Amino acid sequence: MTAITPAKYKNQARIIKALAHPSRLLIVDELARGERSVRELTDLIGAEMPTVSRHLSVLRNAGILADDKRGLQVFYRLRVPCVLNFFQCVEAVQRENGKTAKAKSTPKLCCAV
Repeated sequence: MTAITPAKYKNQARIIKALAHPSRLLIVDELARGERSVRELTDLIGAEMPTVSRHLSVLRNAGILADDKRGLQVFYRLRVPCVLNFFQCVEAVQRENGKTAKAKSTPKLCCAV
């Protein structure tokens, strides 16, 4: 393993950790529809503005979001829209997990009586 590989995985883990919160996933999903102001995102999440600002900061620092200050308002957008591919992958895993759970809960007839 080269010295670059651990750094690569560490950086990837940082990005994944930035997404590892329900409010942040909601933010990313909403920004897939277009840019939003901090106020709009605060209303959507239903949390206090400092909490939402911290979530936005985590996502911005991970390189997922970009911001644009216009007057007194800050607007956010997805910096790299391909992050939505990750959502599709997670949903595929959820579907497979659902199939597995359904298969495990279905009673099996093993013998003829």
